[in-house]
Amino acid sequence: MTIELTSIAIHPVKSTAIRHVHRADVQPWGLAGDRRWMVVDGDGTLVTARELHELFTITADTAETVPPAPKALRLSAEGHDHLDVTEPDSQLVPVRLFNHDLFGRPADEPAHAWLRDVLGRNDLTLVWCDDPTRRQLNPSYSRPGDHTGFADGYPVTLASLDSLARLNEWLVEDALLRGDEPEPTLPIERFRANLVVRGADPFAEDDWQRVRIGDVTLRKAKRVDRCVMTTISLLDLTTSKEPIRTLARHRLQDQKTWFAIHLIPESTGTIEVGDEVIVD
Repeated sequence: MTIELTSIAIHPVKSTAIRHVHRADVQPWGLAGDRRWMVVDGDGTLVTARELHELFTITADTAETVPPAPKALRLSAEGHDHLDVTEPDSQLVPVRLFNHDLFGRPADEPAHAWLRDVLGRNDLTLVWCDDPTRRQLNPSYSRPGDHTGFADGYPVTLASLDSLARLNEWLVEDALLRGDEPEPTLPIERFRANLVVRGADPFAEDDWQRVRIGDVTLRKAKRVDRCVMTTISLLDLTTSKEPIRTLARHRLQDQKTWFAIHLIPESTGTIEVGDEVIVD
């Protein structure tokens, strides 16, 4: 059975719109251009689409998503002029990403003003991760020298269309058992994975230790425990109980629901949609 890389996604600003690309450069800290920027509140704490769904309506582009980019980052949103943002050389400030105390460089004031206008909050700041090597990973699932930018926990996330198909089957089966009308089929984008593959048994990725895509090898760190962000519709920003309700019925372990895996690059190089995925 051949496993194929079917899509690649980059998220230049954490929690903004997914940017699909045909190829990507894999760096030690993840895909080039992925999650190097994030939005924080007045206390320097990460703001995500979990609490501010409208972040999904912002498109962030870089040279990796729309080459050649005019500057480091371009922000756009319907009804607003786009804004080009340069990589800041401002002083480092402390920021908090969940339970991680990190540092970032605030962008220039026009970037903050643009975000505040689009999102309707006056306490928002855009910060850039200038040096991903500054952040160390959880030693329980990584090795010395592993690092990443503003990803939740690990550099790369991989999801399987075969696992999604099984999840969507469960969604229908469970809804019928409850006497409910099944919800629309869930898209893989709900899980915001960097890499999407097809051609394996459902949830086979749970047991993978390494994958090789092109000339790049990535090591599995751990499975991904899913949060309420997966319950937000990318179409209309409404929320529902799915897929967490169904994952809790079929994929509950240690009081967490599991879908997809985190990976850490062991080598660098370029990967492309259509590449074969070799599993160890």
